[in-house]
Amino acid sequence: MNKNLNDKATLNFTNIKVRHLILPVILLIGITLFIFQKGKSFSTTEYINIQADIFFYLNSLLSKTPNLQYNLTQFGDALISYSLLTVFILYAPKLWKVLFTSSIISLIVSALLKKLFAVPRPAAIFDNDSFTIIGKTIAGSTSLPSGHTMTTFIVISTLLFAFTPTKNNYAKVFFTVFCLTIGLFIAFSRVAVGAHYPLDVIIGSIIGYMITIVSILINNKGDYWCWINKRKFLLIFMAVLVISIGIIIQKITKTNLFIYYLSLLSIIITLYLTIRIYGQKKH
Repeated sequence: MNKNLNDKATLNFTNIKVRHLILPVILLIGITLFIFQKGKSFSTTEYINIQADIFFYLNSLLSKTPNLQYNLTQFGDALISYSLLTVFILYAPKLWKVLFTSSIISLIVSALLKKLFAVPRPAAIFDNDSFTIIGKTIAGSTSLPSGHTMTTFIVISTLLFAFTPTKNNYAKVFFTVFCLTIGLFIAFSRVAVGAHYPLDVIIGSIIGYMITIVSILINNKGDYWCWINKRKFLLIFMAVLVISIGIIIQKITKTNLFIYYLSLLSIIITLYLTIRIYGQKKH
């Protein structure tokens, strides 16, 4: 199982080329031109004004299912989304090598862009009674891009590129559309909970997609995370899993969400499998 999944991901990643960045770059240019055309400038005020109406509409529409949206938006938390993929460290470590690289790039890019644009969050601009806020009220000037959406699309894009069917074009199209649709549903939960504007999540999605491609290209050049395949790493991995279990249990005690239980179950299963594999290798 390990060999099959890892070989599949490795082979698929080798098919990713620089040209795959062309479409997302074109989309970002198109969004930039749209903002300039509608707002006549690149000011934060115009950025917010041109999408205020669609923000209120989507927020009102999507927030009608508050429990679903609050669960979906948790996928943007790296602890939650990554915990669902922990088992792949055992069976498809190549996938996690891309995730590690993407995480580092994402932290840098997100911090720089949020600092550069300094777009106020909806809760910092609009009357908080004029739209729905689900969960904690987030204010401040860190709206663009959506970090949760970047994380979501890094996870979605990594799975997409790793396991896209290659022999059947219909299956390939279906799998691609399915992954991207799920990613967008999760992304727009950030609008539903009142944390971001629509363009924040669209731009965050594109950037997350691009970061994944860059990370794959970097990892295709060399095995920079070779320690993942070593037995000593399993001890560290088990320790991280135990710590993650404690953190998620704390989250459950504060906010009783289904997604937390799903993440907890995933980590517990991975921990059990890791202990078994470590024991087998020891003997």
